[in-house]
Amino acid sequence: MGSIYLIRHGQASFGADDYDVLSPIGIRQAEVLGAHLADLGIRIDRSISGALRRQQHTANTAMNQLGSNCQAIPDLHIDAAFNEFDADAVIRNLLPGLLDEEPEALNILRNGPQNRVEFQRIFALLIGRWISGDHDQPGLQSWQAFVEQVQGGLTRLLQLADSKQNIAVFTSGGTITALLQLITGVPADKAFELNWQIVNTSLSCLKFRGSQVSLASFNSHVHLQLLKEPELITYR
Repeated sequence: MGSIYLIRHGQASFGADDYDVLSPIGIRQAEVLGAHLADLGIRIDRSISGALRRQQHTANTAMNQLGSNCQAIPDLHIDAAFNEFDADAVIRNLLPGLLDEEPEALNILRNGPQNRVEFQRIFALLIGRWISGDHDQPGLQSWQAFVEQVQGGLTRLLQLADSKQNIAVFTSGGTITALLQLITGVPADKAFELNWQIVNTSLSCLKFRGSQVSLASFNSHVHLQLLKEPELITYR
């Protein structure tokens, strides 16, 4: 059987003008991940990333660590099917309908870095509306359309895969959540309960034979835990 390692990007720049940039912690997480893969002796035969900068930076940083340990590393291929969903568009489109229920929601979202717990609560409410399909709007990609986008990326990956390859896919939490739903059949709301637990640079492993795919492990971040530096375990 072959293995697909789903790797969430390192910590991005939450609260900054440009979120799509790894923070210093995110860069360190990616370096630690690459060193960990080298220590395990895992050979990566194919490396794929979404088109987002934080995904590609994580991929290049981790794979460079493998290369520095005398392992030949494959070229990085970009497939935008593994991009994250557009969270800003979800907020922009669905927030007005939430304000009667949560009149302080806009202020909470504007000050997210100062109140992460309340930000997460409001964001989870908006995601719940989005994945329900009851609030679809013109111009906003639906959850189902996003899942179909991710399915296309997985299908292309498998069509080009050899049966015993190790494939690294550098992606994002929402994309991993969509893959969990596709592979395990778990409802979207339950999949997102798992989403909130996905650690930056965590490893989830899929096993595949032909077009058959199963989940082997989820959200492993032992490479960060072993360092005993709690600040390296982040979720956004």
